[in-house]
Order: sequence, then structure tokens, then C-alpha cells
Amino acid sequence: MSTEATLAHHLQALTEGIEAILSDYTSILFTSNGVKRGLDGVQTHFEGFIKNSPPKLFEALKFLRKDIEGEVAYTIWTAEPDIKMGTDTFVVREGKILVHTFATLS
Repeated sequence: MSTEATLAHHLQALTEGIEAILSDYTSILFTSNGVKRGLDGVQTHFEGFIKNSPPKLFEALKFLRKDIEGEVAYTIWTAEPDIKMGTDTFVVREGKILVHTFATLS
């Protein structure tokens, strides 16, 4: 699966639940709260993110940039009024997210 297809699946998985999200990952997620390693760490992060997100967050999601070069994808997005800016960087290999950085500004 290409980087673009993996990113598209990840964005769709955010609305489908934790199992769909985890199917895209293999290892490391860097967040403002520290590094989450392995699927257990990724699961813990996304369970907290989903639990603490406003109900209409994903409906409000708008991408300002989505750049893909080879195995790397970079996004800038907003989900007003709750998140003024979010940014993600993904390193994707063979259809799996190897490394993901994530940060938001509320």
C-alpha cells in the first residue's frame, strides 16, 4: 500500500475505532506527552485522544496541508473551535506507519 493510501486509511480509521487505527501501525508515536512505543503505547494514546476529544472533532477536521514524498507524509490541520492547529508527520513502509509525530495547539 502506498504512503498516500496508508494515510487515507488512517484518517478513515479515526472514525472507525481503535482496532482500525492500530491496523496501520507497527511501532513509534511521538507526542507532546512523550514517546509511545509499540502497539500498546499507540493504543493508549488513541484511546485517550478519542475519549477526551469533543464529539464533533472529526466533523470539524479541515486539512490546510497534506504533503507526501515517498515514505513520508506531513499534514497541517485544524478542528475549530477546539484545535487551532494540529500537525502530523508519518513515515510509512509497506503499508504500515513506522513513525508518527503528533502535536496540537488548542
